Amino acid sequence: MANYILRRVVGMIPTVIIISIIAFVLIQLPPGDILTARIAQLESQTSQITEEQVQQLYQRYGLDRPIYEQYWMWITSFVQGDMGYSLSRSRPVRDLIFERLPLTLIVALSSMLFTWVMSVPIGIYSAVKKYTVFDYIFTFVGFLGLSVPNFMLALILMFVAVEMGWPAGGLFSPEYVAADWSWDKFINLLQHLWVPMIVIGTAGTARMIRIIRANLLDELEKPYVTTAKAKGVKRNKMLIKYPVRIAINPLVSTIGWMLPMLFSGEVIASVVLSLPTIGVLLLQSLMTQDMFLAGGIVLMLSMLTVIGTLISDLLLAVLDPRIRYE
Repeated sequence: MANYILRRVVGMIPTVIIISIIAFVLIQLPPGDILTARIAQLESQTSQITEEQVQQLYQRYGLDRPIYEQYWMWITSFVQGDMGYSLSRSRPVRDLIFERLPLTLIVALSSMLFTWVMSVPIGIYSAVKKYTVFDYIFTFVGFLGLSVPNFMLALILMFVAVEMGWPAGGLFSPEYVAADWSWDKFINLLQHLWVPMIVIGTAGTARMIRIIRANLLDELEKPYVTTAKAKGVKRNKMLIKYPVRIAINPLVSTIGWMLPMLFSGEVIASVVLSLPTIGVLLLQSLMTQDMFLAGGIVLMLSMLTVIGTLISDLLLAVLDPRIRYE
């Protein structure tokens, strides 16, 4: 196992490098750049801006160099901990990302926890009690969760929260946004967190219920289950120890793409709910062609994908004794 982990960690390096090259090129593809908007802004503030001043701006940010030199400057600085400078926000990229990272982690992990807590027991129950009234109800709710757009669900929940007098929108009340962390601020966060947790986690929950149900139904028909029943193994013990462990493999294997999806995905829902997350920051950076900010976020999400895939592979080996990496 140690050799496998070492090989995977070493293999992650060229993977991340290739992803960074592709991301940097894609960000550079749209015509124009952010300095075009900056120059237009300077021209609106002053009567005239000279060609020499324009060239100084391009030289200052290295945009006058070939794209491969721009990439090399960016990636070498990134490795040293300098993610670049956001031209649209006039702040270091690292400060912008780490400013939103804690709240993004809270939203992402709570949504993931909601998905697991809801999908596992419901999926198991639907498989064990197949073709019952409750199975049909959960199936209908699952299809409903997959078909309803997240932004519509966000609007519905916000309307319900307003009608009930509950906090709606954002992660804090106005008086707690700039306040230091305290117990009252944490409670206020929990009061706001339930809406984005349900909105972002609903689609994943509905999908996982169907996957776990289908996998468990397949496992329950296999000979080892019949043999365990014939030997008198208690039903609940047999169910949890053997078929359920195999059925939840997809849940573990999705960690690799679930982490970046929760960070950057559901951007529309985050915009509707006014969430100060990294996904909204990525959308704004792409709209303004802020290549340093967008590139830093994309590279960070790519690293999360690679790391999450490694974690899911290791967890699968622990969960399923049939999987060995030697």
